[in-house]
Amino acid sequence: MATGLLRVPPPQELLRPLAVPERLLLGPGPSNVPSRIQAAGGRQLLGHMHPEVLQVMDEIKAGIQYAFQTRNRLTLAISGTGHCAMEAALLNLLEPGDAVLVAINGIWGQRAADIARRLGANVYELLKPPGKYFTPQDIEQGLVQHKPLVLFITHGESSTGVLQPLEGLGELCHRHGCLLLVDAVASLGGAPIFMDQQEIDVLYSGSQKVLNAPPGSAPIAFSERAREKLLRRKTKPPSFYLDMGWLANYWGCDGEPRRYHHTAPINSFFSLREGLAVLAELGLESSWERHQANCTQLCQGLLDLGLELFVKEEKARLPTITTVRVPEGYSWKDITAFLMDSHGMEISGGLGPTVDKVLRIGLMGCNSTSANVERVLGALRDALNRCHRSRL
Repeated sequence: MATGLLRVPPPQELLRPLAVPERLLLGPGPSNVPSRIQAAGGRQLLGHMHPEVLQVMDEIKAGIQYAFQTRNRLTLAISGTGHCAMEAALLNLLEPGDAVLVAINGIWGQRAADIARRLGANVYELLKPPGKYFTPQDIEQGLVQHKPLVLFITHGESSTGVLQPLEGLGELCHRHGCLLLVDAVASLGGAPIFMDQQEIDVLYSGSQKVLNAPPGSAPIAFSERAREKLLRRKTKPPSFYLDMGWLANYWGCDGEPRRYHHTAPINSFFSLREGLAVLAELGLESSWERHQANCTQLCQGLLDLGLELFVKEEKARLPTITTVRVPEGYSWKDITAFLMDSHGMEISGGLGPTVDKVLRIGLMGCNSTSANVERVLGALRDALNRCHRSRL
C-alpha cells in the first residue's frame, strides 16, 4: 500500500453531499433552467463524434438559424460562454493592423476593444454615455473618419439596459466596405433581430439568458461576406481552439467529412438544443411580445414605487434586462442582499460604467412572466421599507 505517501488528505467538504439552494434568478443572467432543459442536460453522455451527437449539432444549427433569422451556412455553437463567442468573432475576423471601430456605451464595447487590442488591431472607439444608443449618423461619422474593416456594436447592453436599434446599420457598413459584428447575448429571443434582413455579418449570443440553458455554449453565425474575409486571411487565427475553419468542419458547415477538433461539451449541447426547441415551439414573435409586455409591466411598477428608470427613452429599453437607479440614501448591496436573504431572489447591481448607480432586473425566457414581475416588485417594496436604516 502506498497510502503512507499521501500528504494531502481527502477534503472534508467533498465528503458531504452537494447542497445547492433554490433561488429565483432575476438578475442579468444566468436564468433559471426549467426542468425540461435540466432533464436534457442530464442525459447519459455520448461520444462527441457519435452520429446521434452530430444529429443534435445539426438540430442546434437549425435552431440558431431560426433564432437569428439567417440562412448562413457558417452557423454553429462555440464550446464556451458568450465572452468566448465575442473572442471567437474578433480573433477570426481581425488580423494585426486591421482597423476596427468599437461602439462603446457599456461594458461589452469596452471588453471588445480590449480583446481587439490584444489581437494587434487598430482600435477606434465610438463613445456614448451609459444609457444612450448610437444613431445611424453617429455610426456613419465613425465609418467615414476611421475607415474600419469591422464595426462592433452591442444589441442588448446588459450593463446599462439599452437596446441598440440595428435598422440600416448593415447596409451602412457595407456601403463603407465594413463588416457588421453584433453582440446579442442579452437580447436574443427577447427582442427582434433579423440577421439576414439587417445585413449583419457576424452575430453571436449565449445559452444562459432567454434560452434558459446552463452557461457554456454560445450560438454564432457568419455571413458569406464574413466567411470570405476568413478565407482571405494572411495569417492563421491566433487560437486553435476557436479557429472557425476547424469549427466549421466539426459542425458540418463546409461540406467536408467531419473531423475531430475538440471534445465538445456534449451535455451542454443537449441543453442548448432543448432551449432552442422551447423557443421554436413558442415562436419568436410570441417570445418577443411576452418579453416586451412583461418589461412594460415591470417599468410601470418601478415608477409606481417612486423609482427612476435609468434608460429614459422607452423604445431604447432592453426588454430582457431593466435598469433602475439606486434610490437615494440606499445601498444597492443592502437591497440585493435583502432580496436574496429574505425572498430567495437574485437581482444585481451595476456592471462596468453603471457600478453603484443602478439595480439590474432580468426577465428572460421562462423567468419572463407577469407573476415574476409582481414578485420582484413586492420584494423591492419590502426592501425599501426594511433597508432604510442603511442610508448612506
